[in-house]
Amino acid sequence: CQLSEHRWTRQADAHTCYKFMDINTIKTLKLSHRDFSICPEITTKLSRLNYKITEVPIGYNGRSYSDGKKIKFKDAILALYTLVKFKFFWQNKN
Repeated sequence: CQLSEHRWTRQADAHTCYKFMDINTIKTLKLSHRDFSICPEITTKLSRLNYKITEVPIGYNGRSYSDGKKIKFKDAILALYTLVKFKFFWQNKN
């Protein structure tokens, strides 16, 4: 795997609950994560497969932990691990 094969994409917020794509695209990704790390899995795989990712502004009111927010610091570590895993070691086997 050569470094030149990897493109970095810039996104304002890749960890959102809103993702819109064709069902065939979702099936192509063969998703494996079932927690907060699914966001970096989706965006990294889409990037590696050269899909164009378009961000659309949305309205959002963040929640506090007392309001039911569930994400923790460990989720950030898992997200970073997932990003590196799929950015540098994932091979699409269709």
